[in-house]
Amino acid sequence: MLAPLRYPAFRLLTVGRVITQLGDSVATIALAFAVLDLTGSVVTLGLVVGLRSIMSVLSLLFGGVIADRLPRNFVLVGCSAVSTLSQALLAALLLTGTATVPVVAVLAAINGTSVAFSWPASAAITPQTAPVETWQQANALVRLGISGGKIVGASIGGLLVAVVGPGWGLALDALTFAVAGLCFLLIRLPRTEPGTERTTMVRELVDGWREFVSRRWVWVVVVGFMFLNAATVGVLQVLGPAVADQTIGRSGWGLVIAAQTAGMAVGAVIAMRLRVRRLLLVGCVCMLLDAVLPLTLAISPQTWTLVLMAFLAGIGLEQFGVAWETSMQQHIPADRLARVYSYDAIGSFLAVPIGEIAIGPAAHAFGVTETLYAAAGVIALATLFMLASRSVRRLENTSPALSGG
Repeated sequence: MLAPLRYPAFRLLTVGRVITQLGDSVATIALAFAVLDLTGSVVTLGLVVGLRSIMSVLSLLFGGVIADRLPRNFVLVGCSAVSTLSQALLAALLLTGTATVPVVAVLAAINGTSVAFSWPASAAITPQTAPVETWQQANALVRLGISGGKIVGASIGGLLVAVVGPGWGLALDALTFAVAGLCFLLIRLPRTEPGTERTTMVRELVDGWREFVSRRWVWVVVVGFMFLNAATVGVLQVLGPAVADQTIGRSGWGLVIAAQTAGMAVGAVIAMRLRVRRLLLVGCVCMLLDAVLPLTLAISPQTWTLVLMAFLAGIGLEQFGVAWETSMQQHIPADRLARVYSYDAIGSFLAVPIGEIAIGPAAHAFGVTETLYAAAGVIALATLFMLASRSVRRLENTSPALSGG
């Protein structure tokens, strides 16, 4: 289970990604309540996080091309530097009481752009840091560490926001980006990099698109997650904090997010030991658990019920995450992997800004409870859409460890 940790490059990558996630988890809560403190408006909060998500989507394609052209650890270093500066500036403005909603929105969008630009590189670099027979364990270990970072980050975030205010949470996020950038800088990758043959950026985008659409299981899952993520993120980023402000409180919402990531940590441990031929099928089935959190917010918005349901949702989410990353790494050529990850991320998150922006007005128009029920229904239907495809149900796990090789 711990074999990938023998390799220094994998250890540095894991530490960098875990530290980054810890800060991001703090910043997610801090940004939401910073906007609510400035405006008291769920609609404005939706616009701010929606703009951040739009900029993230726009940067993904180029992030994939660059990650297939340049050393991926250097891409991560550059993105960490940009995020450090943007979050530090935003923290300073909030702490000095000079922040305005437009400035907060712009700085949040810059941070979203740099984080998203790094996603293809951070996903595609993992196979370069550990041997092929350990990829499933490596993906699970990275995600286990990330889940741990989320648990600590969400807990700290809720406390920081409740006790000293959102500005300190964003200052902590800036510090974590700086430390992570140093870790990425120290990574040493094999001398031969994938994608050393240069063509135009347009040609490389076309090649990546062909790889993406040639595999039915890839685009079916991405289409499903387009709707699933829009509903899930709208609940977690916008409607959830607003409901929490009226029921369980800000620190309580931090516990809910921490519980979800605790479930993800447990799910990662399960995924490390899981040996099944239809790994992606198991992962997709588990996504049905993701509908329980909006249902619980609608039916019983109490701390203990939300914590329990969030924990179960986290277990399901992590089964899918490890299955998806392992399947991509096994079945897609290494020199095009980052570009396919880009199209995956774009499709999966394309509708997220719509969900974030629309969920506030929908709650005003139809009611909070009804909107939460609708979000749960979207998640369930999107999951069933993925499971309806034979290509998803039949995709095989080709790990040598599975066959005893």
